[in-house]
Amino acid sequence: MTERPSAFRLVFAPVRALFVSDASAGILLILVAVAAMLAANSPFADEYQQLFYGKLPWTPIPKLYDLHLWINDGLMAIFFFVVGLEVKREWIEGQLSTSQQRKLPILAAVAGMAIPALFYVGVVGGDAQLLRGWAIPAATDIAFAMGVLGLLGNRCPASLRLFLLTVAIVDDIGAVLVIAAFYTEEIKLGWLAASAVVVIAMMAMNRMGVSRYWPFVLMALVLWVFVLFSGIHATIAGVAAALTIPMVGKDDETMVETMEHSLAPWSAYLIVPVFGFANAGVPLAGIGIDGLLAPLPLAIAAGLFLGKQVGIFSAIWIADRIGFAPRPDQASWQEIWGVSILCGIGFTMSLFISGLAFTGQAELINEAKLGILGGSLLSAVLGYVVLRLSTAHPDDVKSPYVD
Repeated sequence: MTERPSAFRLVFAPVRALFVSDASAGILLILVAVAAMLAANSPFADEYQQLFYGKLPWTPIPKLYDLHLWINDGLMAIFFFVVGLEVKREWIEGQLSTSQQRKLPILAAVAGMAIPALFYVGVVGGDAQLLRGWAIPAATDIAFAMGVLGLLGNRCPASLRLFLLTVAIVDDIGAVLVIAAFYTEEIKLGWLAASAVVVIAMMAMNRMGVSRYWPFVLMALVLWVFVLFSGIHATIAGVAAALTIPMVGKDDETMVETMEHSLAPWSAYLIVPVFGFANAGVPLAGIGIDGLLAPLPLAIAAGLFLGKQVGIFSAIWIADRIGFAPRPDQASWQEIWGVSILCGIGFTMSLFISGLAFTGQAELINEAKLGILGGSLLSAVLGYVVLRLSTAHPDDVKSPYVD
């Protein structure tokens, strides 16, 4: 006779899941987003705005004159540095190290960026001002999506977790390229040339076998300053610097992996939450149904919620059917659909790109935030429900050793 799970386990399993590593960073982001919304719509709303957008009494870099700019251009450069380290490690010796392993994640990520962009363009039509935001729904938030997946415990096949992670990594590569190519200010060639010299110097340090961390950190800081003034967004310096870090240092020490493991907790539990709190707050006063259904928030929500799942699921189905690349092992089509929906969670990168797309246009940025939060929430809830209904918990399955 199959033993039924206790009521205690059923009630507290989700709470226990909050402390699973996959889930904790995502849950923290959810709490941060809620806190930002509460702060932006509370009696302390003015203080919230002043904290991040009030001009600083003193700053070592005049270009960064408020705390919001220091977070988005400074702290987030560290986040992008960690992304660069992760991409390099996965590409050289991880889950993207062979052409066969890259096929499906790259195809799914490309479709998962292109189709949401098409949904967005289809909704906003020919509005040139709004068209600048086409890349907002093209990004997937790794921490948020993995957090929701983590709430399922070990219900979800390991192959699907790995697939979601690799798609999100390739998605990050795409987002970085999009930011560099389409959201760059007027290029200042002198600063750009100086940045190139620093990158070449870091590459030379790599080739010469420099195995200490501090020279790379010092050069990365110099690179960040030069890129900041070059017109290219400063966070690109983080990725460029990360790609120059040696894979292996002296005594066969894995430098990339060591730096990634050292910085990843700071990125996940401090930098990204601070960024989320500074960027997710939206004043809701005066926003009615018409505001929620305005072209911009509707286009972003449609791109994230519909475009992501259509693009990624279709890419996997076609690749499997034509023999280009097999679907993830031991995963049903319903489970693949659920993970495709979760890829519509676009919190961090989407908020970041919205700030670049509509710089200085507070009303449009707030509308974009509504679309991002709405589309991400729908994707998180439906993705969780689909996966929850399509997978069985090990404790719910009859053991072959129980009569």
